[in-house]
Amino acid sequence: MLLRFLLLCLFAVVRLASAENLKISTTDLDWLKGCWEGGANGTQFAEHWMKPAGQTMLGMSRTVAGGKTVEFEFMQIRQEDDGEIYFIANPSGQKEARFKLINAAAREVVFENPTHDFPQRIIYRSESVDVLLGRIEGTIKGKDKAVDFPMKRTLCD
Repeated sequence: MLLRFLLLCLFAVVRLASAENLKISTTDLDWLKGCWEGGANGTQFAEHWMKPAGQTMLGMSRTVAGGKTVEFEFMQIRQEDDGEIYFIANPSGQKEARFKLINAAAREVVFENPTHDFPQRIIYRSESVDVLLGRIEGTIKGKDKAVDFPMKRTLCD
């Protein structure tokens, strides 16, 4: 019984600590602004993020393979009036999807929508001012899947 009580207390403390970490605004995501490029296996991808303003960051991405645009996406990171922050994706040929910020640390954010088909999580992590890792994760037909998008800062032209 005492062990159960201690575990419940520990769980409550961890949940409270996590909630405290999420008291951020879009201005805290300033490290994401700018132009980023990466590529692998003949595919090039790029993301451009505007600086935070008006509780919003606007972004866009493009993937080019074989000299043609094969995917594009318009994105927002938006802080709602209740303080919650969402990643809103408008990918080419698909309906808009919203992912709620569930974790934030210095230079890392995790957004999640467990009801979305794939991905269910979107992660951005930056270990330095010139390197950004975008990652999407989730399950497809019950199998875990993750795709990494390592990018380097580039000039916005």
